[in-house]
Amino acid sequence: MKDFFYAIQDLFVDVLFAPFDALRVLELDNWFAANVISWLFLIIGFVAMLYWMNQLRIFDKNNEEDKSISSHSFL
Repeated sequence: MKDFFYAIQDLFVDVLFAPFDALRVLELDNWFAANVISWLFLIIGFVAMLYWMNQLRIFDKNNEEDKSISSHSFL
């Protein structure tokens, strides 16, 4: 049973966290190169937010949103 948990430890430490270790080593040499992934995620999130806002504006212009004021049925 002990070997099972050591196998899980080896999987995570040696295999799954290897990219993070590589980024940790890269960060000591070049901070900008190590943070490229973070900047990519920020850009993707910003583009997704702009797309979402554009879609909301399209639905608002077509008056497709139900803006009637109603509360819960139990009130």
